[in-house]
Amino acid sequence: MVQLHHDYARFRERDAEILVIAPEEVERLRDYWEREELPFAGLSDANHAVADRYGQEVKLFKGGRMPALFVVDKQGRLRFQHYGQNMGDIPRNSEVLALLDELNRG
Repeated sequence: MVQLHHDYARFRERDAEILVIAPEEVERLRDYWEREELPFAGLSDANHAVADRYGQEVKLFKGGRMPALFVVDKQGRLRFQHYGQNMGDIPRNSEVLALLDELNRG
């Protein structure tokens, strides 16, 4: 999340918003968000309803819920999806920002 926080203004310049869906209880997530002063939204998914709906995998031997990233346009269409195979398998911000530039041109 540090990389998202670092480039948040660049996402906002592209009229994009970030929503992090976390497997934490509301109180724990709220404490983390306040402590880290994160500028984007976080959604508690402690019961895994969202993760299950979007097919996000849990691999206990690799650290739990694997990262996933989705880009949804303003019409609600899924324009990009990435399912990580390990905890470090997350697209770089530069890749996502380039995709947003492409979508905004189209």
